[in-house]
Amino acid sequence: MHNLSRRRALSLGAALGLVSATSTTNAWAWSPAGSVAGTGTGTDPEYVWDDEVDQLVASLLDNGQVPAVNTAMASWVNNNDPLPSGLPADLTAYLQRVNKLPSWADPAKLARAADFNRCKDTYLFLLYGLGSGIMSTVIPREARSVYWSAGGANMQDRAAKTFTFGYDLAQLKGFEPTGQFVVTANKTRVVHAAVRHLLPQSPHWAAVTDERVPISNADILVTFHSLGTFVRRKLLDWKVPFSAEDQDAFLHSWQVALHLLGVRDEYIPKSWADAEAQSGQVLTPILAPTTEGIELAEDLLGLTAQVDLGVTRGFLNEFVRYVLSDEIGDWLGLKRDYASAALIRTAWPAFILFREGLSPVAPGAFYVFDQFVRALAMLFLNKGASGTTTPIVIPTGNRAAS
Repeated sequence: MHNLSRRRALSLGAALGLVSATSTTNAWAWSPAGSVAGTGTGTDPEYVWDDEVDQLVASLLDNGQVPAVNTAMASWVNNNDPLPSGLPADLTAYLQRVNKLPSWADPAKLARAADFNRCKDTYLFLLYGLGSGIMSTVIPREARSVYWSAGGANMQDRAAKTFTFGYDLAQLKGFEPTGQFVVTANKTRVVHAAVRHLLPQSPHWAAVTDERVPISNADILVTFHSLGTFVRRKLLDWKVPFSAEDQDAFLHSWQVALHLLGVRDEYIPKSWADAEAQSGQVLTPILAPTTEGIELAEDLLGLTAQVDLGVTRGFLNEFVRYVLSDEIGDWLGLKRDYASAALIRTAWPAFILFREGLSPVAPGAFYVFDQFVRALAMLFLNKGASGTTTPIVIPTGNRAAS
């Protein structure tokens, strides 16, 4: 059974471009020597959370202070905005300490990553939205935590907020004083703390999970690999020009993001080789369908009915299969459209070659692909509106049983 599981992980890892699926055991074996810290305790990140903010937010929830905090934090958007007045003193003191870049952040690399993100946003919108977004529904812990939290009941709103996180990360000045990502990350960190307090109180979540407390450092690392590591590998597989310097800068933006989300530096990979080794242990072997994930995937793909993407649902299903694999498509019950599959597999590589100036011939489906990606981006960016920020609100409860 172990060999079968290992073969499945390796084949799925190859399909996703995550070729270093080296382990199917649950034991934490990744060395902190491969981290940005270069050293560490070796403690399994599955049992590491975010203790200080977890205690702060639990107190806010228990004392009924969250609505007032949400009101106060609504105007806190840009990185150089002053911390809002009206926050409890202990929360203000905490935010004053963490609302800044780590000492090892490299402004030049962050600026280069932002420039790369803007140049390649066509592919990034697609890979983050249809690739990573749908992959999250076959990460069992993530799917169950999302489904049974308050955000799971309104997937369009949650998708907009998730997309905004990536959008702020990719902005040209996202990490600079006039950008928004540092604030976005800290608000997200506070929301995670609330979910860690609330979800264990849900009997529905408790009945299906194998965790005592959700969103551990390990869970956040899994999410990173479904985003950054997956996207980088897919860009390489698609032969999108991606210099070593741009790859290093892209990783650095994610390293800083992980730090801002409360992941200990001893778990943050220092190189793409280290990231792929970690991904092979923590992401690829755990991918599997769940009842909650299947419903979330249908919710996400069903959102496209509200915005004209210029394509059929069959085309959308086949693009998910193309990006993620037929195995994941089968798990999610995505109906086949073989004509669309043939078009995608022949025209998408030609679309990339033309866009990158590597071929003078535009594929006949160029306009279809171009409009599809643009519409998909706007669908998730603030519910299809043109706004540039989506409010991040601390929840006060969980999803009720359907």
